Amino acid sequence: MLGIGLQITFAHSVSTNIVVIFVTCLYLCYCKASGKLLILTSLYAFPLALGSWWSFIMFGTGDVWHTAWIYASRVYAYLYLGAIVTLTVSVKNILLSLSLHLKLSSTFVYGLLASFNLLGRIKHQYKTIRYSAMMRGTTYHFWNPSLYLRVIIVALNWSQDLAEAMTSQGFTEGAARTLTYKDNLPKWQWCLATFLILLYFVFSFLVRPW
Repeated sequence: MLGIGLQITFAHSVSTNIVVIFVTCLYLCYCKASGKLLILTSLYAFPLALGSWWSFIMFGTGDVWHTAWIYASRVYAYLYLGAIVTLTVSVKNILLSLSLHLKLSSTFVYGLLASFNLLGRIKHQYKTIRYSAMMRGTTYHFWNPSLYLRVIIVALNWSQDLAEAMTSQGFTEGAARTLTYKDNLPKWQWCLATFLILLYFVFSFLVRPW
């Protein structure tokens, strides 16, 4: 995702963007990712792709049609590249894998895990704050900064509880930890990823199709 995603930023090929979209869709189907969620995210991204396409058609210079399709297809190329990670691997496994292979700080990893696990409570608190405001005759709309200020204050109050909970579970910052999570990465997977990154580079910057 990172190796090809970085190159997409500098590549000027509609064809390779379409190939990336097609291959990532095949991979998502192979992994049996949620089709409903993928369709919804694609629909959400459509205004962004359409806006990019239309802005270059109206205000671009040179080959505006080619440039417009490049930037419109980039939106979906980035979207599906991100989807092959976020829709096929859980947040927990991603963070633990980064901790294992890239030596990401365990304090940072477990802090993020705790934050993600709090999302459900934050959503519930968001609704509670809005309902309590309505009972006082005040309506908080989603763009009202006072609403988010109250959510942040509640989250800060939870931070102390979170720190105590991690300590009670035996977490000590900087101390050695026993790793029970296994994430084997065979050499053929590294070779396949390297091959795909180099293949994209050759076609995007050397062959340079339309």
